[in-house]
Amino acid sequence: MNTSTGLRHSRALAVSCKATVQLEVPKTVTAPRQVPAKSVSLEPVVQEATAHYGKPLRGSPTTLGATYVKDADAINSALSSGSAKGDAINFALTSGSAKGVKLVLFTEDDLAMGKATYEVQLDPATNKTGDVWHIALPQCDTSLLYAYRVTGENQDKNNAPSAVGHKFDETSVIVDPYAKGILSRRRYGELGPAHLDYKSDEVLGLAPTWPQAAAFLPKPGEEDFDWEGDTPLELPMEDLVIYEMHVRGFTAHPSAAVQAPGTYLGLIEKLDYLKELGVNAIELLPVFEFNELEYYSPILGSTTGATCAKIVPQTSVFRKPFCLPQVFEFNELEYYSPIPGSTTGEHRFNFWGYSTVNFFSPMARYSFAIASGADGAALQQEFKLLVREAHKRGIEVILDVVFNHTAEGNQLGPTLSFRGLDNRVYYMLAPLGEYYNYSGCGNTLNCNHPTVRKLIVDCLRYWVTEFHVDGFRFDLASILTRAHSAWHTSTPSPVAGAPPAALHSGGAIVDETGIMTDGAGVPTGTPLSDPPLVAAISEDPVLRETKMIAEAWDCDGLYQVGAFPHYGGRWSEWNGTYRDTVRQFLKGTEGPWAGNFASALCGSPNIYANTHPAETDWWANNAGRRWRGNRAPTASINFVSAHDGFSLADLVTYNDKHNNANGENNKDGENHNLSWNCGVEGITERLDVNRLRQRQMRNFQCALLLSHGVPMLQMGDEFGHSKAGNNNTYCHDSELNWVDWRQVADDSHGFARFTRQLIQFRHTHPELRRTSYVSDNDIQWHGEAAFKPDWTDSSRLVAYTLKKHAPDAGGLYVAFNSGHTPKVVELPHWHGRAWKVVIDTGKLAPYDILIPDAELAPEEAEQAQLAATMWTAGGYYSVLAWSTVVLESVPEAELAALRSRGRGASAAGAALARAGGPLTPTPQQQRAERASKRAASPGGLMDEIRASKAADMVQ
Repeated sequence: MNTSTGLRHSRALAVSCKATVQLEVPKTVTAPRQVPAKSVSLEPVVQEATAHYGKPLRGSPTTLGATYVKDADAINSALSSGSAKGDAINFALTSGSAKGVKLVLFTEDDLAMGKATYEVQLDPATNKTGDVWHIALPQCDTSLLYAYRVTGENQDKNNAPSAVGHKFDETSVIVDPYAKGILSRRRYGELGPAHLDYKSDEVLGLAPTWPQAAAFLPKPGEEDFDWEGDTPLELPMEDLVIYEMHVRGFTAHPSAAVQAPGTYLGLIEKLDYLKELGVNAIELLPVFEFNELEYYSPILGSTTGATCAKIVPQTSVFRKPFCLPQVFEFNELEYYSPIPGSTTGEHRFNFWGYSTVNFFSPMARYSFAIASGADGAALQQEFKLLVREAHKRGIEVILDVVFNHTAEGNQLGPTLSFRGLDNRVYYMLAPLGEYYNYSGCGNTLNCNHPTVRKLIVDCLRYWVTEFHVDGFRFDLASILTRAHSAWHTSTPSPVAGAPPAALHSGGAIVDETGIMTDGAGVPTGTPLSDPPLVAAISEDPVLRETKMIAEAWDCDGLYQVGAFPHYGGRWSEWNGTYRDTVRQFLKGTEGPWAGNFASALCGSPNIYANTHPAETDWWANNAGRRWRGNRAPTASINFVSAHDGFSLADLVTYNDKHNNANGENNKDGENHNLSWNCGVEGITERLDVNRLRQRQMRNFQCALLLSHGVPMLQMGDEFGHSKAGNNNTYCHDSELNWVDWRQVADDSHGFARFTRQLIQFRHTHPELRRTSYVSDNDIQWHGEAAFKPDWTDSSRLVAYTLKKHAPDAGGLYVAFNSGHTPKVVELPHWHGRAWKVVIDTGKLAPYDILIPDAELAPEEAEQAQLAATMWTAGGYYSVLAWSTVVLESVPEAELAALRSRGRGASAAGAALARAGGPLTPTPQQQRAERASKRAASPGGLMDEIRASKAADMVQ
């Protein structure tokens, strides 16, 4: 997190364990929004039929958003005169405090020019039921787009007590929170018209980087997508191998060679790669519509004088900023600007997309259909096609969702949707209207307010029922457990033009000390033992089989890992403790890491099975006590790296971050990375260092994929993608974040093959995918001597045998040596069985994993396994420094047969040589020939990669 900007750029390590409940009564922060004020134009306001729709009807409040209705009579039972026949579009919007609402309609041409085509005034006497405003337009042209203009009080303009907390802005046209597709620009990185005068009263929108947005209208037949019988895969949690990925970054590189790079369609073209890799769940970084340029101004210190995004500090009197990044509709140009010091003219993007504008809309500029001029129905169908095709390949789709804040920021931010609809409802506020900042991004969504809670549950159900998604990962999920803020309601005066009559003086519901509350006496922001939103999600019947994953912390120090409210095990958690422990042990850190690493390998029972929290665990010792312990290994989502922080290759190449390319003087990003450069900082020609780095990368993959729990890999880590030491690449739409498919194809160090085979090894060994924790009957721990583990702070060796589920079926011997000297380990003797080497990260590829494939012939693997018997036959094995070995127990007869085949092959080869007959090239010769052909391919692929890609040099 860059505290100078308040942006949630990065959070590589979990925040400290604390939570603040007692808050000071804050001072009012009411700085005016930094958007030029515009006068309110009442034209065009049309109440009669037009060329694009018939005479407006009363409409229905029952379904929020815009809904296609086949029979207009069904929603217009109370017409004052006449009867409507045929189709209609019903519009419904919730705002309890609004004084007036207009439905704003656009043609696409008018939207691009920043002007409304029609504005239809809603009559509160006929077009309002309770807090829901509604209207219907018969025979409506569905090529139109829509938004709203909502009027009401604003605390920056009105001094009345009833105005506190309100931010209605009649100069802004806002997006419907229930919109199902958003259009502002059609192509990724495309700017709005630069010639428009965005300061003019006549132009909607804020800047070319942030033109006016509006929503697509529903069309008849939108539900006609052919799912071809698709149903939820409902894969067991313990069987998942999750792949965290970015839709655009996966295929944006020219080497992807897809027809639609950087889109959902492009991702579909590469799904077979993921299937061959062995992953069976993809976790997509935010794919909801997001905002690209929240604050538009010159970057200080820029030598080009270019106008660009300047991020206004998102601070408040309550919370210091600090955070991490989300797949809902977002705006990729949120931080679009030239990067100071860049010699390539590269611009800053909000590449990750953790800044949501609308939760129901797939990211439009990830769509090939939208870029090609299609409508919202085509956008939805393209995302549905992605899910359907993933399911055909046995791959589930999990969305990274951000319900902790929105793109509207703090009091200086733009009015896009929620703020202009009902600021008091959608945001967590203090008594004087200030924003709580538990997200580190300027605002905090008021998640447990009934209206917001309904929106979130409706959203999740929509993505599950409409798009067939399989699960959600909740960014900063601890915010979902905090008490909301509440206000006394006010009702409009029945006398036209009179001020509203407040039901309670002051507006805010506070306790006796003046602290904001949830209306029931609980201070706003208090972590709740039984949070209504999390309970509603967990118990919703539609979401019953949907996977739920919590990032169980937030930016104010609330840390709930191990005790997130899980409602009978419905939730898993990103296990940040696992990440830190594995990094500490494998780089050889002095301390209690051997024992902690052993626990991590077993699915972290010290966190998820143990009902007794540590004394320092504030949450689990207080309101979270009921949620601590008695959970399965599948509660732990294990990961070594993720999108924010070092990539796996950089984890073994850099001790320090190198974020100068971000244009923030290397001040952004996490400083505490628990990384080790293996002796040299950055790229080096030293063969010993590069070999050690390759070995360490394999050690990390072994730890991840041999551990109980659910493994998650980061996109690119499977082949060693480097970000050149940048641990906070949030702003780069470039090769730093793109998959280079040349490197995938070359695999000059064999690491991609190693990862692929290791994933398959996990899939074929049920003992690695347990649903319960191991007991002494399942696992035995060893040291250099069998059955004598070393748990001291100086220990660098963790070894164990893990039995298979079936009796007398054998098992695995696994040893991790994180020390700088080799270890000769004694292998336990199992009657009637022998040990066969499967993995040894101390060996060069392809002998690092002895599973036959195109790179390693069966006889070649057998020869290597035979060579290892010089150790294993005597009951020992040599584990090199900083290396991992895996041996599998097989019947002695199987190893005897292997020796017999080896002797026969040697004799046959000798006879052919004596006879002068033709010899088949050896596997080594065949592999050398393949490598030679790759090197000689057009463009000198290997030379080019070695010269241009830091990732390859790192290896």
